[in-house]
Amino acid sequence: MQFLVSVIDDGTGPETQVEQDAVDAFNEKLKAAGRWVFAGGLGDPSPARTIDDRAGRGLVTDGPFVESKEYLAGFWIMEADDLDEAFALGAEASRACNRKIEVRPFL
Repeated sequence: MQFLVSVIDDGTGPETQVEQDAVDAFNEKLKAAGRWVFAGGLGDPSPARTIDDRAGRGLVTDGPFVESKEYLAGFWIMEADDLDEAFALGAEASRACNRKIEVRPFL
Protein backbone atom coordinates (compact mmCIF):
# COMPACT_ATOMS: atom_id res chain seq x y z
CA MET A 1 0.00 0.00 0.00
CA GLN A 2 1.10 3.54 -0.62
CA PHE A 3 0.75 6.37 1.89
CA LEU A 4 1.04 10.13 1.74
CA VAL A 5 3.09 11.37 4.67
CA SER A 6 2.63 15.15 4.90
CA VAL A 7 5.03 17.45 6.74
CA ILE A 8 3.17 20.19 8.61
CA ASP A 9 5.12 23.33 9.45
CA ASP A 10 3.92 25.94 11.92
CA GLY A 11 6.12 28.73 10.63
CA THR A 12 8.93 28.18 13.11
CA GLY A 13 11.50 28.76 10.39
CA PRO A 14 13.47 26.84 7.81
CA GLU A 15 14.88 23.47 8.64
CA THR A 16 18.28 23.36 10.27
CA GLN A 17 21.29 21.48 8.93
CA VAL A 18 20.76 18.89 11.68
CA GLU A 19 17.18 18.37 10.51
CA GLN A 20 18.30 18.21 6.86
CA ASP A 21 20.88 15.57 7.73
CA ALA A 22 18.31 13.56 9.71
CA VAL A 23 15.84 13.70 6.80
CA ASP A 24 18.57 12.59 4.37
CA ALA A 25 19.38 9.63 6.65
CA PHE A 26 15.69 8.76 6.95
CA ASN A 27 15.32 8.90 3.16
CA GLU A 28 18.27 6.54 2.73
CA LYS A 29 16.69 4.14 5.25
CA LEU A 30 13.41 4.19 3.29
CA LYS A 31 15.25 3.51 0.04
CA ALA A 32 17.27 0.65 1.53
CA ALA A 33 14.06 -0.93 2.89
CA GLY A 34 12.22 -0.59 -0.43
CA ARG A 35 9.70 1.82 1.12
CA TRP A 36 10.69 4.96 -0.84
CA VAL A 37 8.45 6.09 -3.69
CA PHE A 38 8.90 9.87 -3.87
CA ALA A 39 9.42 12.89 -1.64
CA GLY A 40 9.58 16.62 -2.00
CA GLY A 41 9.68 19.86 -0.10
CA LEU A 42 7.36 22.76 -0.81
CA GLY A 43 8.13 26.45 -0.79
CA ASP A 44 6.61 29.03 1.50
CA PRO A 45 2.84 29.33 0.94
CA SER A 46 2.86 33.14 0.62
CA PRO A 47 2.98 33.21 -3.24
CA ALA A 48 0.28 30.51 -3.49
CA ARG A 49 -2.97 31.10 -5.34
CA THR A 50 -6.20 29.16 -4.93
CA ILE A 51 -8.02 28.69 -8.22
CA ASP A 52 -11.67 27.70 -8.51
CA ASP A 53 -12.69 27.40 -12.14
CA ARG A 54 -15.61 25.03 -11.59
CA ALA A 55 -18.29 25.84 -14.13
CA GLY A 56 -16.01 28.55 -15.58
CA ARG A 57 -16.17 30.75 -12.47
CA GLY A 58 -12.57 31.92 -12.90
CA LEU A 59 -12.15 32.70 -9.19
CA VAL A 60 -8.51 33.23 -8.15
CA THR A 61 -7.69 34.02 -4.53
CA ASP A 62 -4.30 35.01 -3.12
CA GLY A 63 -2.81 32.55 -0.68
CA PRO A 64 -3.44 28.93 0.27
CA PHE A 65 -7.00 27.65 0.44
CA VAL A 66 -6.99 27.61 4.25
CA GLU A 67 -5.86 30.54 6.37
CA SER A 68 -3.80 28.95 9.08
CA LYS A 69 -0.53 29.28 10.93
CA GLU A 70 0.26 25.73 9.81
CA TYR A 71 0.93 24.74 6.22
CA LEU A 72 2.08 21.81 4.12
CA ALA A 73 5.87 22.06 3.92
CA GLY A 74 6.68 18.79 2.18
CA PHE A 75 5.71 15.17 1.78
CA TRP A 76 6.78 11.60 1.26
CA ILE A 77 5.04 8.92 -0.74
CA MET A 78 5.92 5.67 1.02
CA GLU A 79 5.20 1.99 0.67
CA ALA A 80 4.06 0.20 3.83
CA ASP A 81 2.40 -3.14 4.46
CA ASP A 82 -0.39 -1.64 6.56
CA LEU A 83 -1.49 1.40 8.57
CA ASP A 84 0.51 0.39 11.63
CA GLU A 85 3.74 0.31 9.65
CA ALA A 86 2.84 3.61 7.94
CA PHE A 87 2.20 5.23 11.33
CA ALA A 88 5.53 3.93 12.64
CA LEU A 89 7.31 5.35 9.58
CA GLY A 90 5.41 8.60 10.11
CA ALA A 91 6.71 8.78 13.69
CA GLU A 92 10.27 8.33 12.40
CA ALA A 93 9.66 11.02 9.78
CA SER A 94 8.39 13.41 12.47
CA ARG A 95 11.51 12.90 14.55
CA ALA A 96 13.76 13.33 11.49
CA CYS A 97 12.27 16.59 10.24
CA ASN A 98 11.22 17.90 13.67
CA ARG A 99 7.72 18.69 12.41
CA LYS A 100 4.21 17.31 12.81
CA ILE A 101 3.27 14.61 10.30
CA GLU A 102 -0.03 13.49 8.82
CA VAL A 103 -0.26 9.94 7.41
CA ARG A 104 -3.00 9.05 4.92
CA PRO A 105 -3.46 6.05 2.63
CA PHE A 106 -3.85 6.43 -1.10
CA LEU A 107 -7.15 5.04 -2.32
